[in-house]
Amino acid sequence: MDRTKNHRVVVTSRGGPDVLEMVTEDLPEPSPGEIRVKTLAAGVSSYDVMLRGHWFPGLKPPYTPGEDIVGLVDQLGDGVAGLEVGQRVGLWTFGDAGGYTEYITTPAERAVPVPFDLDSVEAVALVVNYLTASLALHQMAGVQRGERILVHGAAGGVGSALVQLGTLAGLEVYGTASPYNHELVESLGAVPIDYRNHDFVARIRELTGDGVDVVFDVIGGGRQLWRSSRALRKGGRLVMLGMASAVKGGIRKVPGSMVVVGVVKILPNGKTAPMGPGMESYPKDHMDWYRDSLVEFFELAVTGKVKPVIAARFPLSEAARAHELLERGGYAGKVVLTVE
Repeated sequence: MDRTKNHRVVVTSRGGPDVLEMVTEDLPEPSPGEIRVKTLAAGVSSYDVMLRGHWFPGLKPPYTPGEDIVGLVDQLGDGVAGLEVGQRVGLWTFGDAGGYTEYITTPAERAVPVPFDLDSVEAVALVVNYLTASLALHQMAGVQRGERILVHGAAGGVGSALVQLGTLAGLEVYGTASPYNHELVESLGAVPIDYRNHDFVARIRELTGDGVDVVFDVIGGGRQLWRSSRALRKGGRLVMLGMASAVKGGIRKVPGSMVVVGVVKILPNGKTAPMGPGMESYPKDHMDWYRDSLVEFFELAVTGKVKPVIAARFPLSEAARAHELLERGGYAGKVVLTVE
């Protein structure tokens, strides 16, 4: 590739992975208060796949997907202090996307230094996934040491982050996963539950007696969420964290999900379904939390107290293959694009 140009992946229209195309353009220039970052690793998520393949409110083609990035500071805009050219940083684009690129400009305050001895791919897996997990555990669910939680998709990117951070918080953790991922889920600190061949509600009752205090559901869909609510003990909290089922089902999964959340809130059994604060606004309104959390996650990874699970690494030019893997399923952890 021409190193005097920028190369980025663009969603040209709604459709399958083949709508992802590489474009060549001039290098972006940072505005005052911004930095230009040369990408080393960029995260790929189910959210990227949903937006590409289905109509959802938000980004419209053409656009460049990607929310989490680790890279090298390449240029400083006017007025930027506290960062140096050549310094490695991690950042979230705060819903602006744009991560599948060789170079990106971003407000300097979003960039958090990455420790020297932390792998870039592992570092990028800590950004959005672990921020989401921490927000869900502490700000949304308000977990307390000793409580029981059930994590759906416990081998996935956000799910594995929930298991590890939940274990560190002194919680009793259960996690649904395919049988071939049970050893991984157990190694992360959770009791694995085979959701494919067993009724997870019955299994939770068998293991706990009266259910769990919190269910974190990243799958979504009306039937799934209703079953999740039945795994709660009296006074438990149902936290809907994602809509992984919409990767294939599309926006039609949303209405049923919202109906179930509403029903859970009004039933006279003490169960609740907290919906906020969310990743759409909380980090922007709490930049100290955002930065301090990333510093903490990076340190936890360096000391081995958390270990982000990496499903696969693809070069930026093979972003379509990364999307194909997410649509196919059967993977564990975070899918990451790398830039040489």
